[in-house]
Amino acid sequence: MAADSEPESEVFEITDFTTASEWERFISKVEEVLNDWKLIGNSLGKPLEKGIFTSGTWEEKSDEIFFADFKFSVTHHYLVQESTDKEGKDELLEDVIPQSMQDLLCMNNDFPPRAHCLVRWYGLREFVVIAPAAHSDAVLSESKCNLLLSSVSIALGNTGCQVPLFVQIHHKWRRMYVGECQGPGVRTDFEMVHLRKVPNQYTHLSGLLDIFKSKIGCPLTPLPPVSIAIRFTYVLQDWQQYFWPQQPPDIDALVGGEVGGLEFGKLPFGACEDPISELHLATTWPHLTEGIIVDNDVYSDLDPIQAPHWSVRVRKAENPQCLLGDFVTEFFKICRRKESTDEILGRSAFEEEGKETADITHALSKLTEPASVPIHKLSVSNMVHTAKKKIRKHRGVEESPLNNDVLNTILLFLFPDAVSEKPLDVTTSTDNNYPPSESEDYNLYNQFKSAPSDSLTYKLALCLCMINFYHGGLKGVAHLWQEFVLEMRFRWENNFLIPGLASGPPDLRCCLLHQKLQMLNCCIERKKARDEGKKSSASDNVTNIYPGDAGKAGDHLGPDDLKETDKDKGEVGKSWDSWSDSEEEFFECLSDTEELKGNGQESGKKGGPKEMANLRPEGRLYQHGKLTLLHNGEPLYIPVTQEPAPMTEDLLEEQSEVLAKLGTSAEGAHLRARMQSACLLSDMESFKAANPGCSLEDFVRWYSPRDYVEEEVIDEKGNVVLKGELSARMKIPSNMWVEAWETAKPVPARRQRRLFDDTREAEKVLHYLAIQKPADLARHLLPSVIHAAVLKVKEEESLENISSVKKIIKQIISHSSKVLHFPNPEDKKLEEIIHQITNVEALIARARSLKAKFGTEKCEQEEEKEDLERFVSCLLEQPEVLVTGAGRGHAGRIIHKLFVNAQRAAAMTPPEEESKRMGSPEERRQNSVSDFPPPAGREFILRTTVPRPAPYSKALPQRMYSVLTKEDFRLAGAFSSDTSFF
Repeated sequence: MAADSEPESEVFEITDFTTASEWERFISKVEEVLNDWKLIGNSLGKPLEKGIFTSGTWEEKSDEIFFADFKFSVTHHYLVQESTDKEGKDELLEDVIPQSMQDLLCMNNDFPPRAHCLVRWYGLREFVVIAPAAHSDAVLSESKCNLLLSSVSIALGNTGCQVPLFVQIHHKWRRMYVGECQGPGVRTDFEMVHLRKVPNQYTHLSGLLDIFKSKIGCPLTPLPPVSIAIRFTYVLQDWQQYFWPQQPPDIDALVGGEVGGLEFGKLPFGACEDPISELHLATTWPHLTEGIIVDNDVYSDLDPIQAPHWSVRVRKAENPQCLLGDFVTEFFKICRRKESTDEILGRSAFEEEGKETADITHALSKLTEPASVPIHKLSVSNMVHTAKKKIRKHRGVEESPLNNDVLNTILLFLFPDAVSEKPLDVTTSTDNNYPPSESEDYNLYNQFKSAPSDSLTYKLALCLCMINFYHGGLKGVAHLWQEFVLEMRFRWENNFLIPGLASGPPDLRCCLLHQKLQMLNCCIERKKARDEGKKSSASDNVTNIYPGDAGKAGDHLGPDDLKETDKDKGEVGKSWDSWSDSEEEFFECLSDTEELKGNGQESGKKGGPKEMANLRPEGRLYQHGKLTLLHNGEPLYIPVTQEPAPMTEDLLEEQSEVLAKLGTSAEGAHLRARMQSACLLSDMESFKAANPGCSLEDFVRWYSPRDYVEEEVIDEKGNVVLKGELSARMKIPSNMWVEAWETAKPVPARRQRRLFDDTREAEKVLHYLAIQKPADLARHLLPSVIHAAVLKVKEEESLENISSVKKIIKQIISHSSKVLHFPNPEDKKLEEIIHQITNVEALIARARSLKAKFGTEKCEQEEEKEDLERFVSCLLEQPEVLVTGAGRGHAGRIIHKLFVNAQRAAAMTPPEEESKRMGSPEERRQNSVSDFPPPAGREFILRTTVPRPAPYSKALPQRMYSVLTKEDFRLAGAFSSDTSFF
């Protein structure tokens, strides 16, 4: 056994040096990516146009590669340009230096306002960056940096790629890159220095020139001239107070109720802070040579006033607090609350203690007890108002979320008709005062499914918004809503129409709450008309019946009469199971019932047209042209009919669900048809009453003319006459129209059962309003609030006329109409809309801030005013704007003055110190304040073309960019050398 185990112990490891190492695999992957992106060979593009780095389109491609288990991302950044025609140029490309080397000397795009940092530092139109994929990873050690740089150099040499390849080293916030670019016989090394503090000897141009020349190490004497581009950036932060035009809202006046009620219909607008935080002035000297200018530690020729180019950019405050945005946002937050109105107010609307509780709880029982008290005094409305008074007394004034002044102001704003001492005279809704406009802004409610801008719902939304923001928050909202619901109950009980609502059935284009209020108004209109009809008929018949008694007609009928009436009632309404709970509208007085008997309605149940012809016509509206009845030739009269029942969208949904549940069977279809023909039956009965002796053909000729087909025929005498008959669908057996016609009795509309039970529908609406939580209410009214906010933004934009804002507003309207048109929109989408509105508000506030700072309104000359307005609009839309005429132009003089004022304000000293400084003119000159502060940033670009490394080498471009700020010093150099002749 021992002998067998000895050979195994002698086995040793063999290292195979022919397999690829991790480093070689990494280089191979880099080459593979460069090949996939087709970055091989030289591709010369057009010369760079001025400003193309900012105005052009930049794109990038990315991929991921690994060095062992360390992940890198490779990104190709390039400026999109039209491809050039390469035919006939192939022989020239062999000796041409790479495109990126030529771009190093291009002066058309120095200091681009918005570009990748490598574009700003080196002026490149195309480059590839290899960086650690994870944000926290970094290449810190020098050996790893050199290994990556070697990998880049080998990959470029193997592939023949002439696009610069950079490697990001150190922590990402330092933006440190090293890289290389290779061409035929040439190479450019991209190097970088980054320090936190500027060395004293390099704070000026002369020191930077020394670095540049020593780095080039050019053997030629004299050295070719160095081209210099310089930019100094001055920052203005200390705006004078009068430069901000926003007026704060007068909260004291609003709270005190001194402002008129119309203030509650206005939304605030503007930023609470200056939305422009800084102004950056860049003074540029684009083409200088080292012999022309002096800039050292003792003296400098670089005076910003004398700079040939001025450009300005503004730094905007991040998320400035905006009033309109805050208003809408705070209102939207209510949508997420779960509490009910009672929970918020801390007391149920009917919760009382002691004797008061007994009074209210016994109030309902009194309705059923025999009592001599007149019944109208125990109406629900009176009980609710009594409870309201007791709640106020119990809660105390100091506990009420809204004080009486604010509450009264709001209620008068919502219900202007309450000012009148005789509210009974208000018989029309306020849509007469607000004729519907055909303007695009007015009709926005169709798109947003909100409410018209002159409606009560719209005003209520604005008032609740203001209450939520200024007067008590959620409790104030709950308090106002409770008062609003009580006002609705009061108006229903007392026949007062609700102002601010268009007459007619509910508008399904509006929000559900608006539809409910319109439905309540319809109920009030019907109830009011019915009550007025009762009064007039009672007063007409009071002398014919018993004097002083205007009771129900049923009280004076005999037993037989009542039986016959009940019999008729059951016959007429046999398709419907029950009558309305409120019977007051039927058979209002004795004379109507006597007419009913006298007309022989009973005999008409089974009789034909002959018996019906003996009835006395009733309920005629007017004669229908020249049409006559087919059987007796009497004129055809259009009857007074009942209006169809108005429906809100939730009732329509309920009805459609009920009809759908009936199924598709024959019985279900028949029952569905009967349910849908209630209005048809009512109209048939009205028609029969107005036209005794009529037939179904007569009714169809009026009601549905297309179902009565007329043809020209020749009679026995040879005359051409018209002969008509019912259409095919009317002749179908068991047709619903025929069945309804046979069922219908000649009953005028005023004695028919109501199609629309206003009492029941009104109570349903009032109950619906009472159970709404503040969150539900906010959901209903949010479209109106967004509608109001959009109108406010449009109104404010029209004063400023900013084209970019117009486009954004159109996008907001389009987006909002898609989101709000569907029920229960997502919170995230609503937040997006509100955020867009806030952004537009900030944009307009910025425009006003800049106009105030540059004094566009103070310009007397029209040309200067137009130039300034154009300059301000460009500042809002472009990253950087060139100042025409630099420091000598109109805008330049204003900017200069702004800096001078800020410098004087910063150097302001007390009078006693000022007197001490008074001395010789020389001392005063030394102590005088300069017009501009020290530059916040100084940028230098040094360029030249020299042979390197030997005098006989090819002359190649050299470039060094440097930026000096208070806490940052960076040198970014691109140094080219000849690899063939060295």
